[in-house]
Amino acid sequence: MKKLLILGPGCPKCQQLARNTEEAAKALGMDYELEKITDIMEISKFGVLMTPGLVVDNQIKSSGKALDVNQIKELLA
Repeated sequence: MKKLLILGPGCPKCQQLARNTEEAAKALGMDYELEKITDIMEISKFGVLMTPGLVVDNQIKSSGKALDVNQIKELLA
C-alpha cells in the first residue's frame, strides 16, 4: 500500500492536488492511503518550503505546484 501525503494549509491548490492525486491513484488501480497534512509544523518537518507538497512513501515528489493527473501518474508509476 502506498502512503500518499498532501502537504498544505487547505488552499485551493492543495485541494486540487489532493483531488488529482486521488484520481491518479485510482486510475492506476493502486492500493493507497491518502492523508492531508495541514499543520505547518508537520509540513516543515518534511522540508517543504512551498505548498502544496506531494509525498509518496516518505519521499517528497513535488512542492509548490498543483500537478495534473498525468504528472502524478508518472510519479506514482
